[in-house]
Amino acid sequence: MTDPKTAPFRIAIVDDHPMVAQGLRTILESYDDIEVIASLSSGEAIIERVEALQPDVILLDLNMPGIGGLSTTEIILERRPETRILILSMHDSPEYIASALSHGAVGYVLKDVPTEEIKHAIDAVMTGQRYLCTGAKGSLEPYQRPGREQLTNREQTILLQLAQGKSNKDVAQALDISVRTVETHRKNIKRKLGISSTAGLTRYALEHGVLQGGTMARL
Repeated sequence: MTDPKTAPFRIAIVDDHPMVAQGLRTILESYDDIEVIASLSSGEAIIERVEALQPDVILLDLNMPGIGGLSTTEIILERRPETRILILSMHDSPEYIASALSHGAVGYVLKDVPTEEIKHAIDAVMTGQRYLCTGAKGSLEPYQRPGREQLTNREQTILLQLAQGKSNKDVAQALDISVRTVETHRKNIKRKLGISSTAGLTRYALEHGVLQGGTMARL
């Protein structure tokens, strides 16, 4: 039994295949500790409504018309960083999985998993864990190599702005995002590059050609 004092997890489903979305909704609504607050068919729709809906977890398809799953993930996390993005996809290639995780998704589940595994994934990400289904984990492990974690497109853009000497406030105004979001990206950039100071970021940008014509090609 669910503790009546504990609010159910608020889940949004985003998939452009009606049968998939309806199937997921039916499965999830059978759990007492889950509330499906929306079932949407595009990245644009969830981006427009994410702040009003305030979902705990978004089950997000990668390949949709219009704004794809990766861009949708980045935009949602800029607007509401506390949202957990759980990718549901038919693609098990390591490139897809690694790219989804680098863009901020906290989990990746293949669409052919047993239905109860989706619930396990939601429970895991709600406790702060990353979740990869068995198929995704097995596909990703041989692909992963030691070395620097890749920056997302947004992080690359922010690195360029910071390397030009702009403050967090300046970057926020230029990109139309909050100062808090810039600070979060800044911390992630430093962590991924293993750099602890702003001077170090500027030096990295100079050494890697980031400031040459504003290009990020060598990152």
